[in-house]
Amino acid sequence: MTEAAVSLPVILLALFAAGLLAGWVDAVVGGGGLIQLPVLLLVPGVSPLAAVATNKVGSIAGTAVSAATYMRRIPPDLSAVVPAALCAFLGAVGGAMLAASVPEDLFTPIILAALVLVAIFTLLKPSLGAEAVLRYSDRSRRYHAYSWLIGGIVGVYDGMLGPGTGSFLVIAFVSIIGLSFLRASAQAKVINFATNVGALAFFIPQGHVVWEYGLALALGNIIGGRLGSRTALDRGSGFVRIVFLVVVGALILKLGFDFLTGP
Repeated sequence: MTEAAVSLPVILLALFAAGLLAGWVDAVVGGGGLIQLPVLLLVPGVSPLAAVATNKVGSIAGTAVSAATYMRRIPPDLSAVVPAALCAFLGAVGGAMLAASVPEDLFTPIILAALVLVAIFTLLKPSLGAEAVLRYSDRSRRYHAYSWLIGGIVGVYDGMLGPGTGSFLVIAFVSIIGLSFLRASAQAKVINFATNVGALAFFIPQGHVVWEYGLALALGNIIGGRLGSRTALDRGSGFVRIVFLVVVGALILKLGFDFLTGP
């Protein structure tokens, strides 16, 4: 048996484990790409663009399962979520098209600064997202317009890079619209599913996906997504807020390390 044949099962097992953990984290608050992308980039022969594309295969499986689980317990406002998901889909297609041409190092300092501000903002407001306090009527134009805008902007980011997409969606829905952390996380899953579909609509025809790796991630994500969404629903917004801060802190540390050490 060749070295490649021996190493492939080990690679697939590692990716399954990464997908399992990422699926749990992503289902609770988003940010599973923080776990999956670094593992994919360690696999010999996988380019950064292929890693971004393959990551979407795992993510879409996890978000589909967690979104379905959330929707059974927390029915989303479809009048806002469906158009927001469509905007996210279109944004992700555009972001994926830019992924091959825009250097990541242009975005890292901006994303890092945004995450630091998000963490400080959340820490200084302990009651933020504990309960839903809508800033706009759910029948108002502003409520829908902000939902669609959030979907479109975060969709572009997810198509280009991806890690932290769910976290950005959650904090945007909590701070701008006034949803609770739990409801924001539920709606984020529907929109995150749309961004993954949009990105894959570009990546698959271009041949950037490494399918055996993507399917190993997907299997782990399905199990992790199911467990994570059930945990979040059982534990409530306070638990989701804590996990949110841990994930954002981990993103800050990773992006800060990447920025300081260079490519």
